[in-house]
Amino acid sequence: MKISYNWIKQFIKTDWEAEKTGELLTNLGLEVEGIESFQSVKGGLEGIVVGHVLTCKQHENADKLKITTVDVGQNENLQIVCGAPNVAEGQKVPVALVGTTLYTEEGEAWVIKKGKIRGEYSFGMICAEDELGLGKSHDGIMVLDNNLNPGTPLSKVMDVETDYVFEIGLTPNRADAMSHFGVARDLKAGLLQQEINTPLDSPSVSNFHVENRSKKMLIEVENYELAPRYCGVTLTDLQVKESPTWLQNKLKAIGITPKNNIVDATNYVMHELGQPLHAFDADTIAGNKIIVKTITEKTTFTTLDDVERELHPEDLMICDAKKPLCIAGVLGGKNSGVSETTSTIFLESAYFNSVSVRKTAKRHGINTDASFRFERGIDPNFTKYALKRAALLIQEVAGGYVSSDIDDVYPNKIEDFQVFLTYAKINQLIGQEIDPSTIKSILASLDIRVNNVTESGMGLTIPAYRVDVKREVDVIEEILRVYGYNNIEFGEKFNTSIAISGKFEDYKLQNIIANQLTAQGFHEMMANSLTTKKYNQLVEQINDQHNVEMLNPLSQDLSVMRQSMLFSGLEAINYNLNRQNSSLKFFEFGKTYHQYRTFEEQKHLSLFVTGNRASERWNTDASPTDFFYMKGFIEAILSRFNIKEYSFTPIKNDIFSEGLLLKSKKHNLVEFGTVKKAILKSFDIDQEVIYADFNWEKIIEITAISQPKYQEISKFPSIRRDFSLLLDEHIKFADIHEIALKTEKKILTKIDLVDVYQGESLPENKKSYAVSFTFLDKNKTLTDKQVDKVMKKLQHQFETQLKASLR
Repeated sequence: MKISYNWIKQFIKTDWEAEKTGELLTNLGLEVEGIESFQSVKGGLEGIVVGHVLTCKQHENADKLKITTVDVGQNENLQIVCGAPNVAEGQKVPVALVGTTLYTEEGEAWVIKKGKIRGEYSFGMICAEDELGLGKSHDGIMVLDNNLNPGTPLSKVMDVETDYVFEIGLTPNRADAMSHFGVARDLKAGLLQQEINTPLDSPSVSNFHVENRSKKMLIEVENYELAPRYCGVTLTDLQVKESPTWLQNKLKAIGITPKNNIVDATNYVMHELGQPLHAFDADTIAGNKIIVKTITEKTTFTTLDDVERELHPEDLMICDAKKPLCIAGVLGGKNSGVSETTSTIFLESAYFNSVSVRKTAKRHGINTDASFRFERGIDPNFTKYALKRAALLIQEVAGGYVSSDIDDVYPNKIEDFQVFLTYAKINQLIGQEIDPSTIKSILASLDIRVNNVTESGMGLTIPAYRVDVKREVDVIEEILRVYGYNNIEFGEKFNTSIAISGKFEDYKLQNIIANQLTAQGFHEMMANSLTTKKYNQLVEQINDQHNVEMLNPLSQDLSVMRQSMLFSGLEAINYNLNRQNSSLKFFEFGKTYHQYRTFEEQKHLSLFVTGNRASERWNTDASPTDFFYMKGFIEAILSRFNIKEYSFTPIKNDIFSEGLLLKSKKHNLVEFGTVKKAILKSFDIDQEVIYADFNWEKIIEITAISQPKYQEISKFPSIRRDFSLLLDEHIKFADIHEIALKTEKKILTKIDLVDVYQGESLPENKKSYAVSFTFLDKNKTLTDKQVDKVMKKLQHQFETQLKASLR
């Protein structure tokens, strides 16, 4: 939120530097994220002076150029070549001296230099108003008042406004500070703690009066819950035109583009007082009647942004006798707003239900300055006051008359809150005793009224606009932020509680694996649990019926809770690939969410690898990641938790083109594999991605009951022997592994697949496996005779059961 310092100074008198004021606002809880300087004319007209054209004659070598002699208040007059058709002797004109920086309409800077034009030197530039940023005309040079003295800085003549703009990171609870008046109110409280007592001046509306009653609108509110207060007044004989310079400058300073005097006036009051307003062209209102109501489902309505929207039955609408005119508190209709031909307006000021406005805004994907304020809660007591303020301002900038009484529909007044504040609670939470007189002073500066005082505390009335202050602790927080967190002294003793937790706590096991994976080159990611429904269409096994849907989604892309960890990982891969990071290893601990008979959450660990295993080096070839590369990481994780008894089952499904499922007895532990190209294509990924999904809850459960076994390293050597087996093409290494372990259970400790070969030198439908066997006896040194005997048994079993032969 942008706040103009000059604007604040209209409410509170202060001569503090902007940086110092920014520090105080931050200490008060209105964090100033940045301070920018603003000039109503870019560059501040620095280097532009008043010049007096002494002579003006035709350029000999150019029909459209003239050579002038200009007095700019210096010792010597300047010769300037000018191409403007209206330049003439005797004029007072703006002159940009050599070295002056001017700006194009797009904001690009360029510098005035001494030049030679068609053989004649030019020492400056006589400017048009668009070249100075003072207007849009380029018909000729700008002619100034003839009474001005040569050499006078043009910034003094044109009264250029300079300002500082605070960028405040407003938290959602601080609805009271959504305006310049609200920020000034907080600043006053802060200055009081600095022993600077300055009054807070609010705009006067004492001049408001009804000139005639020729254009009355009948207001009818059908739903007081959604519209607790609704005010309106009619103004006639208005002239829609460009706003005066001061009003435009105020809006430009906070990043708002001026439109016309009526719209600008309503925007000004909204940012001044925090009360959104809306001006309707009264001639478009059928039956001179305003009806505030919800309407039938699927009614279409075209808003100011020229988008046709299908309305929801809970959307509150402002209607006339025939049609809807505006989505209440959110956005006006296309055909009911102020145009150049508007002469009569109905001016609306209302207090709408914050929850209703938020749901409607999110439902239609609209975010406006008005909805921003209504969603958080505005001051219900400012509704009528702001309407008067806006009406007076509109009369000031557009003329016209107030042609109706203010109709204020407010059947059930919103009451202030009552809170009892105890001194003991203050001292307990703050940890320091604050003088009761200081507390009263702070509360008074925050418009919190002290009704009664007892020995134990105070009875308080909280104004209705402080929607975030409803409890005793909220009041204490208000006292503390104004008193100053930095003014609280630290005690000499600090207490802490140590929680007792077991070694199998989730977060401890996560840290173990996170450290292991980061050491292996992985990066941890944390994705949003909210995602889009459209991803479910990529995988049939993810059913829309099991979605956990958001009732008030921020957008359609964040409308459901994720049912799979896959898609958020692919989004991260796509993001990195678009930034030239092609070799990636990610992991994420997170949950998936499902609606079965009840809502369920499931904890997962997901791994992603893609690209090359390591960065390119001069002495190594690029080695791409693959299925077995991921398998190594998975087995390392299971080994770290002493999970050794599991089986492999090949899988092919909607996610994996090829994959494996690792099971421990009846429980699925991990499934992993190569993600299908059709899914990758949806994320604009054109390289292979290997994905693994751990059932983390089951991993923790097994780890907690799995006792690690420790054994000393054998002092006897192992012996390795190899077979090169010619096998049928359909035989798997798992078959060899299983037969070997059944054949020799005592001394056979390890079986590895060393090489796989298929080629023209082999018979058709055959392949060659090079398999290594490692033997070890923990009690003695093995002899070749013992190992040869086992190898013969293995050979016999392979030949018998697999019809294998040695190559």
